[in-house]
Amino acid sequence: MTPQEAYYKAYNLGKRIPKLEPIISQDAYYSYHYAKHAIKSRFILGEPAISKNAEYSYGYARDVIKNRWEKAEPAISKNDESSYLYAYFVIKGRWELGEPAISQDAYWSYFYAKNVIKGRLPDFMHNQMILSNDESAKKYIKFIQ
Repeated sequence: MTPQEAYYKAYNLGKRIPKLEPIISQDAYYSYHYAKHAIKSRFILGEPAISKNAEYSYGYARDVIKNRWEKAEPAISKNDESSYLYAYFVIKGRWELGEPAISQDAYWSYFYAKNVIKGRLPDFMHNQMILSNDESAKKYIKFIQ
């Protein structure tokens, strides 16, 4: 049985099925969705797989743990979008570990400045944003003036 088949069997039954959990736990996507939709609680067996994926780690912290998930922060911090969303929705404030990834994208940097920091970016992010000459950089300049 694949992780997908095991997940859908548990999901369709609407309950935890312990004998299927080792199969589901092999895959980050199905582990996250099993926790969120099928058992509606933490899925400890699936956390190692989830914690290696930035997108599902952020979602798991937001939707299942409903708090910071420090074990997964190294993976989250490598992805610009997930780092911004984690800072905004989970930490609800500045998250320095994710700033290097966020700074790689003008779009997420602008929203990080506007919605998280609510002001000027740290110098290393600010300088990179200005040099990007992106539409988001123009919005950022207008925002900080």
